[in-house]
Amino acid sequence: MSAEFELCPGRRVGGDQPCFIIAEIGQNHQGDLAIAKCMIRMAKDCGADCAKFQKSELEYKFNKKALERPYTSKHSWGKTYGEHKRHLEFSHEQYRELKKYAEDIGIFFTASGMDEMAVEFLHELDVPFFKVGSGDTNNFPYLEKTAKKGRPMVISSGMQSMNTMQQVYQIVKPINPNFCFLQCTSAYPLQPEDVNLRVILAYKSAFPDIPIGYSGHETGIAISVAAVAMGAKVVERHVTLDKTWKGSDHQASLEPSELAELVKAIRTVEKALGSPVKQLLPCEMACNEKLGKSVVAKVAIPEGAVLTLDMLTVKVGEPKGFPPEAIFDLVGQKVTKHIEEDETITEQAVENHVKKVKC
Repeated sequence: MSAEFELCPGRRVGGDQPCFIIAEIGQNHQGDLAIAKCMIRMAKDCGADCAKFQKSELEYKFNKKALERPYTSKHSWGKTYGEHKRHLEFSHEQYRELKKYAEDIGIFFTASGMDEMAVEFLHELDVPFFKVGSGDTNNFPYLEKTAKKGRPMVISSGMQSMNTMQQVYQIVKPINPNFCFLQCTSAYPLQPEDVNLRVILAYKSAFPDIPIGYSGHETGIAISVAAVAMGAKVVERHVTLDKTWKGSDHQASLEPSELAELVKAIRTVEKALGSPVKQLLPCEMACNEKLGKSVVAKVAIPEGAVLTLDMLTVKVGEPKGFPPEAIFDLVGQKVTKHIEEDETITEQAVENHVKKVKC
């Protein structure tokens, strides 16, 4: 059983807790505060637990040449990559406004800190947990400093190896035990053959004392639902209001109807996972009464006869008698009365019968 911890105030993850669903808005807001608020509202209305953004302090995330690089993509918001990123980057004051808006409507709010200074700001902003994007998962000094802040952490594992994830665990665990790993493949959109959901099982085996989740960039919801069936306790998906908008993430994002359907499907799967105990359930009683079979006499059996297997068969019988799995136990038992051919074998007809209690 995965360890549990409180990811957000009053909301635990892991163990038997419900899957925590993160709507990753990222920078799909197009640099527009009103759109960002609309997307937070959409995440709330669709049933997500958290609306998440991406916060960068650009001079700390990129060097000068990276910011000055020409950016001629159809997704560009500026002539250089720096101009493009500055268009999409909200100010500290705007982040405070977005966080307050999320709190007012009742959804958790956080962001990926894309560099150490962004983490400092998010800590000051008092987000409930830090999201570590795949690009910083092997950034060990960043991880150590982030873990020391003491807030819960959700760590994606795109572009990483199991060896790296074991190092991440060894760095973070002694400092901050409240973290989880998300299986992730950093491709947009992600093809099914590159998802590798079985890594969830490998993580659960390698790291049994932390919850494991899934961050998906595929199209549709089926794979994310399957991740929950395989044990994901946190699911993160990019969201958008329109997949045709400018920006490389939109095609790998869920529109509102898809996000709502994903939340609904995850909650249905969680109910369906149920109990590991296999037993006859109350809801099966009607079917069992109608179609459940019993041991019946294959031939006429005289009073005092000792039952042999060739005297017995299995049919839907009226009244109910011994269940089929008891047929071998009846062999060698003496009957106390004459039993007609095709008649149900009942407890009253078998000498010294002791009813076995099902566990």
